[in-house]
Amino acid sequence: MELQLQDVRKQYGEKCAVGGVSANLVPGVYGLLGANGAGKTTLMRMICGVLKPTSGSISLNGKTIEQLGERYYTHLGYMPQDFGFYPDFTAREFMLYMAAVKGLDKRQAKKRTEDLLQMVNLSDVADKKVKSYSGGMKQRLGIAQAELNSPSILILDEPTAGLDPKERVRFRNLISDFAKEKIVILSTHIVSDVSYIADTILMMKQGRFLLQEPMSTVTDDIKGKVWELLVDERTAAEYSRNFSVVNLHHENNMVRLRMIEETAPREDAQIVEPSLEDLFLYHFGEETVKQEER
Repeated sequence: MELQLQDVRKQYGEKCAVGGVSANLVPGVYGLLGANGAGKTTLMRMICGVLKPTSGSISLNGKTIEQLGERYYTHLGYMPQDFGFYPDFTAREFMLYMAAVKGLDKRQAKKRTEDLLQMVNLSDVADKKVKSYSGGMKQRLGIAQAELNSPSILILDEPTAGLDPKERVRFRNLISDFAKEKIVILSTHIVSDVSYIADTILMMKQGRFLLQEPMSTVTDDIKGKVWELLVDERTAAEYSRNFSVVNLHHENNMVRLRMIEETAPREDAQIVEPSLEDLFLYHFGEETVKQEER
């Protein structure tokens, strides 16, 4: 199983949403990371056939989406960022409805519905209306419907947005259970969601892939460049203006700074092990701050 992206582009007039990305994806979990507006959702919609690329091609095992036609969608499970539920349906009714849309026969639909509701821990509330569900329950129902046709490609767009930390951990574990022998693309700007479960990181910025790296080596480029030091508040403000500070933490009357620099910012700085969050903030720190200020 191989999903091939060849110079995929999406243009809206003069605006370039995706500017020519290429990748060969095989079974495993891919964390698609980037700030909001990086082009992640546009790319995923093109992979799902919801949008057509302006140029380039998307192929499965050597055949393009166009060549495969309806057969392509039998391989696909998709959970969009804003998933539309029918609020007056119960979870069981919704799953059976989605199974019919996906072409499952009645017997198969019933079995898959019961199995998946059990897997996502919704069996006890399967006959309650979806409008009574919490955000986490709706997200679990969303991934259950994406799994109905046993897809070999599972696309999840911001699946943990709005969930509390406990629900996010539960959801990550659920994705790990579903990920066996599939190509799973998990798009998010929440770094911790992918740092535990992704095999490969695809980092996207301004419509292009900034890097494609196995999780085991993704931070190698900043190894030996991440430093921590304890300073007073005045020095912290000065360092924040002049250095690449990725985190600061107030400790009593002092401030612990974490920064990425080629050489030690001063003699008492200690080198520390880099994290995926360090790498993300190094590339997207300014964009993240701007979004938070809006």
